[in-house]
Amino acid sequence: MQRFPMTVEGAEALRAELQRLKMVERPRIVQSIAEAREHGDLKENAEYHAAREEQGFCEGRINEIESKLGAAQIIDVREIAHTGKVLFGTTVTILNVDTDEQKVYKIVGDDEANIKQNKISVNSPIARGLIGKVEGDVVQIETPGGVVEFEIDKVEHL
Repeated sequence: MQRFPMTVEGAEALRAELQRLKMVERPRIVQSIAEAREHGDLKENAEYHAAREEQGFCEGRINEIESKLGAAQIIDVREIAHTGKVLFGTTVTILNVDTDEQKVYKIVGDDEANIKQNKISVNSPIARGLIGKVEGDVVQIETPGGVVEFEIDKVEHL
């Protein structure tokens, strides 16, 4: 079975969602189905069909999360010696050489990526260009606007 990298925070978020789905959402949906059944004819009972559809989505998400957690290789970057090298899970501060614009990214698994939170996938072009490099290195990264040079200013194991 192929393993997929995931940060400790990403695994904790999935476990919390799984717990909520199993302990809160699932019982609520079962109760909704029971209440809708009491209304009579199930063929034309919109509440019943909506609750059953919601149940299908909930169970599908539970299965998806359990599968992701089962295939996850959870990496705690805090346990890795700080070498100044960009690795999965590190937080990297980069500086655009041309504009002096500074960006901070955390390199995470595909499912955890969220650009609004400055979390980029380990498989993104930027992360692929940074992985393995060290503080002070200048890298050229292909962006939609063309090749951009970035200097790696700081690597943190947070």
